[in-house]
Amino acid sequence: MVGELQPKNPLHGVTLETMLTRLVEYHGWERLAGFVKLHCFQENPSISSSLKFLRRTPWAREKLTEFYLKYQGNPWNKPGYEAPAPPAGEGH
Repeated sequence: MVGELQPKNPLHGVTLETMLTRLVEYHGWERLAGFVKLHCFQENPSISSSLKFLRRTPWAREKLTEFYLKYQGNPWNKPGYEAPAPPAGEGH
């Protein structure tokens, strides 16, 4: 029965890494840090270091998840989303 309910869960099949990667690709670290005030997004951010922090810090993981869910209709929340290429002359 639990498996039957999961497809209605908006986070079904979405890992923490997927959430973070989609948000960073869409917003970039600086903008994401403005929305979700976490030190790991502000000082030398990386996916791996942020994931380590989020996995061991439930309140921080909850903040990120709430932000992700709040904007469910945005492109980064859609299956198959691919980040747009940066404009010419702008590298990462």
